[in-house]
Amino acid sequence: MNDEQLLRYSRHLLLEDIDVEGQEKLLQAHALVIGAGGLGSAAAPYLAAAGIGKMTLVDHDVVELTNLQRQVMHTEQMIGKSKVASGQQFLGQLNSSIQVDIAQEKATTNLLAKLLPTVDVVLDCTDNFNTRQLINTACVQFQTPLVSGSALRFDGQVSVFNPRTETSPCYACIFSPTEEFEEVSCSNMGIFSPLVGIIGTIQAAQALQVIIGFGESLVGRMLLWNARTTQVDQIRISRNPDCPVCGKKHSS
Repeated sequence: MNDEQLLRYSRHLLLEDIDVEGQEKLLQAHALVIGAGGLGSAAAPYLAAAGIGKMTLVDHDVVELTNLQRQVMHTEQMIGKSKVASGQQFLGQLNSSIQVDIAQEKATTNLLAKLLPTVDVVLDCTDNFNTRQLINTACVQFQTPLVSGSALRFDGQVSVFNPRTETSPCYACIFSPTEEFEEVSCSNMGIFSPLVGIIGTIQAAQALQVIIGFGESLVGRMLLWNARTTQVDQIRISRNPDCPVCGKKHSS
């Protein structure tokens, strides 16, 4: 680190769990943030502020007026612009020393196959069940840690799925890709504005933990946040040996 970085990240360097070695890991790391909406708007800025060396934002959508109630990475001036371009501009102003790449497209098998070999952690900040399954399958295939978050109405949840850990479940262990789920969204169900900020920043914290390697991440646990009752719960989750995505891989 140079003198400017030593000063900028000095509050991290004071933490024994991070120190110079941990900060160096962040500066050399590449995080993939899929979804530049509510969750991504909270997760990405904290990754940038913390000093992640490189970040790739993926989102096909454009900024709309209704987004501004919760998607704080975007401003009124960016309405009609792509969310990834808006996010890239915001993050560049927050920390000009990091590299922010963008892909204005949906997450596909081909795109993930291109990106995942180059990244250290994936943050799933999407709101679509099929896309989450796609991301999870790719993360298992490429052995990439996945930080998954979701938020709707007053309820949020977050967990970490790390295929590099033998006992870790994957997203499909809990939510089977063969089951039918009714798709719901903020546009028809509503969402409490700060909820995405809470869940998204927890995702950022988990991603930093995974990269640096301190403490206990949410592998094998799912954190549940109820904004109506201000209650936090955790449930234990286990790997499913018969999981259609990771079962055979872990048992081989």
